[in-house]
Amino acid sequence: MARILHLSIAAMLSKILTPDQDELLKEERRVLSRLRTALVRFDAAPEHQEALERSIEQLDELFLLVIVGEFNAGKSAFINALLGSRIVEEGVTPTTAQINVLQYGETVERKVRESNLHVITAPAPLLREIHIVDTPGTNAINREHEAITAHFVPRSDLVLFVTSADRPFTETERAFLEQVRAWGKKVVVVINKVDILETERDVDVVRAFVGDSARALLGFSPEIFPVSARLALRGKGGDAEAWGRSGFQALEGYIATTLDAPGRVHLKLLNPLGVGASLTERHSGFARDRLAMLKDDFEMLDEVERQLAVYQQDLSRDFEFRMADIDRILLEMESRGQDYFDETMRIGRVMDLLNRSRVQQGFEQQVIAAAPQEIERKVGELVDWLVDADLRQWQAVTHHLAERRRQYRDRIVGEEGGARFHYDRTRLIESVARESQKVVDSYDRRKEAQELADGARNAVAAAAAVGATALGLGTIVTVAATTAAADVTGIILASVLAAIGFFILPAKRQKAKDEMRRKIADVRLRLSTALREQFLKEINRSVQRISEGVAPYSRFVRAEGDKLKAVEQELREIGTELGSLRARVERLAA
Repeated sequence: MARILHLSIAAMLSKILTPDQDELLKEERRVLSRLRTALVRFDAAPEHQEALERSIEQLDELFLLVIVGEFNAGKSAFINALLGSRIVEEGVTPTTAQINVLQYGETVERKVRESNLHVITAPAPLLREIHIVDTPGTNAINREHEAITAHFVPRSDLVLFVTSADRPFTETERAFLEQVRAWGKKVVVVINKVDILETERDVDVVRAFVGDSARALLGFSPEIFPVSARLALRGKGGDAEAWGRSGFQALEGYIATTLDAPGRVHLKLLNPLGVGASLTERHSGFARDRLAMLKDDFEMLDEVERQLAVYQQDLSRDFEFRMADIDRILLEMESRGQDYFDETMRIGRVMDLLNRSRVQQGFEQQVIAAAPQEIERKVGELVDWLVDADLRQWQAVTHHLAERRRQYRDRIVGEEGGARFHYDRTRLIESVARESQKVVDSYDRRKEAQELADGARNAVAAAAAVGATALGLGTIVTVAATTAAADVTGIILASVLAAIGFFILPAKRQKAKDEMRRKIADVRLRLSTALREQFLKEINRSVQRISEGVAPYSRFVRAEGDKLKAVEQELREIGTELGSLRARVERLAA
């Protein structure tokens, strides 16, 4: 919507404003500009930013009197009566199909500024210092008219609300007056067509009804003037009796008093503050609502983080219990090795000790025994346990996100503005939830288990210093243990050869047992450490994958929370400043 007129009134204001008023005007511009910046940061709805912009521009425009009401309330007739001649068209159908801006001119002339905006000039004295806006009816068939009218309300200095005595305060009028109230405008109610009422009592009844309804809706009692625009126009044409019955004299007296130079300045200073206060309160409420919504998001994310921490702790604890079973198998193998040497390294078996292959074969059968197979089985159980735990955790996160998305949909309905906030937030929740669900849906348990088992096998192979290609975990354990056995049997053979006299065999046997303990302990330590490191790495990787999946949503929530807190604080300070300015304007007017 193009601006109606941008005639600077700086020269006029310089003659009218006192130094205190001039200071107030400058302060208003500063605070309203600060509010404009805050609304941009808040991603406020474009229509709200435009309303504030128009309100700021209003400070540099002539006084704007906006006439609103239903199309059949007689607004056009009322304006003609106010100006003293038939300048705007009247009729029983919606004759005002666009915004008409009336301003002073030497001749009556209509100029088309836009398809829905006409400027009418007329030589009416009232128009020398104010502009009058004639709007389409609030109940006109073309709803675009109502939207256009609503654009003018925020920039108005005074709103004359015209209702008809035969249909006072209709539902569409109530709805429109609620919009006017939201902008904090000064409203005067005009009850037109009172000449159709038969008695003064009827007029009083209608006036009381309108007064009660307006007070309940606006929260204050506006000035109310029952008039007959038709009789007033006849009266200004010379019919004194019609003028007396029109009730227009009281209204014109009020307008003359209210719209004298000091009164206009007072209203012009107050009205932008009303718009600013309305926008500040409205968006402070939006900020609080969004922060409340984000508070639930923070709690959900904190819950996810707590669950991940507990999940990691539980896995680490349960893992140690399961590793204890594997350690037990290795410790039992070491214990069998000690028993084997006690049984083997004695004088009665010297000939057996000289046969290295027999010693090694006995070692494999009696010491290593079924340890590799038991370790393979335990590690398999460990893999299955971890894969199942990982899937359950992903399912838990997916459930949390799905529940949050449902709650979010239930709460966003009807909030004004904030489309960007809702779009970004919805997109992130759905994106993270979708990725989480995709992990759950595509979770290949067999593949995950195989990869985890391969990782453990390779880690153990590296620790045991053997190649893992085509070797199972149990085979790797066998190779590692057998290698240790080969080293020890070499010691056994050397000990036997060195002890032919049988005098030092007990000492050599102890040395072999100590070496056996060291070798097997080394194998146990390397295998246990390799498995522990690999599985703990997998546990951390699982937690990290989930954290990274939720990270975009988490970053948005935290960044948006910081922004909203800053904006809310800014709006709170602006609201305080606006209230202080309003009090100063009222004190100056008093």
